[in-house]
Amino acid sequence: MAARFGLVGRLRPRHLGTEADRATFRTLHTASLATPALRAGLTTVSAEKSARHLRTLLGAPAIALTDTTDLLAWDGGFHHHARQAPALAGPVLAEGSTSVRDRRDIPCDDPGCGVKQAIVAPLTVEERVVGTLQVFAPFASAGLVRAVEEVATWVSGQLELAELDASRTRLMEAEVRALRAQISPHFIYNSLSAIASFVRTDPEQARELLLEFADFTRYSFRRHGEFTTLAEELKSIERYLVLETARFGDRLNVVLRVAPEVLPVTVPFLSLQPLVENAVRHGLEDKPGVGTVTILAEDVDQEAVISVEDDGLGEDPERIRLALEGDASVDSVGLGNVDERLRTVFGDEYGLVVETAPGAGTKVTVRVPKYSPGVHP
Repeated sequence: MAARFGLVGRLRPRHLGTEADRATFRTLHTASLATPALRAGLTTVSAEKSARHLRTLLGAPAIALTDTTDLLAWDGGFHHHARQAPALAGPVLAEGSTSVRDRRDIPCDDPGCGVKQAIVAPLTVEERVVGTLQVFAPFASAGLVRAVEEVATWVSGQLELAELDASRTRLMEAEVRALRAQISPHFIYNSLSAIASFVRTDPEQARELLLEFADFTRYSFRRHGEFTTLAEELKSIERYLVLETARFGDRLNVVLRVAPEVLPVTVPFLSLQPLVENAVRHGLEDKPGVGTVTILAEDVDQEAVISVEDDGLGEDPERIRLALEGDASVDSVGLGNVDERLRTVFGDEYGLVVETAPGAGTKVTVRVPKYSPGVHP
């Protein structure tokens, strides 16, 4: 046992590396602690959570974070200088460059105060100055000024990513709103007409259909979350098909096969229902006789593979290409919208794959990873 401990002791210095390696690790670790807060944007909460780690990075006696008008956070000693931070930010906000201030700009009645100079660096997002990082120290050496500028640049990068995330969320929400607008008029009219046809002949069936309709619309028009589970999306699709079956009668046949393993997989909200509506509306509605919609969800290695296939009229592949490009002249229920959202969330390799030809039906395949960082209901 003693020999084994001795071996571990001899390996440890090489394992941890040189002092420079350890210093680099400490710096990267400290930066990583500040990252989650900054990725939420520049707010009082994010500034307060990240200020301590930023001060540790810089080894400064005190730092301040401001937005364009107010002090957001102060960390360190010499708190009597905190009230001066908004005024110090003014010139930097206007000019967009780092400024070093001395006692004339940071007057102090305490003769023992260790703060003699302040370094004020801009925080920028998309070329707009959105705030400042301020460091208060006994002396603003060239090395400290450079360090403050580097840290401010890194903080700005995190804020840029936060703005990108927010922009993506706003875009996704706008696309879902647009998709709802495409789905709702046609479907609501047909569903209510089908329900009305049962009111006199089969009141119990009409009641059941109204409940299905209520649940479907509640899900489709919910206002929270850009993602859902495959289980929830399929449940909504089942409600949709119950309503369409009431309208089509024996002319609509549905085949649904789902691997239980993929039910918890996260998918963009309303990413599958439009594919089923396209199958019914454009593939089967005008087809003579019985039409079949087949929905499969399979567990394939690290992915869930979902396909929606109909044996209906089919389509000209060129028109499908235009629909996927978002051409408004092509009548489709959100194909381009769904394709764009899938690519935005998971990457270009996860766009829709559509197989069709006139008279040959249509098959649309969706692949989604079982796990994707940052993607959850």
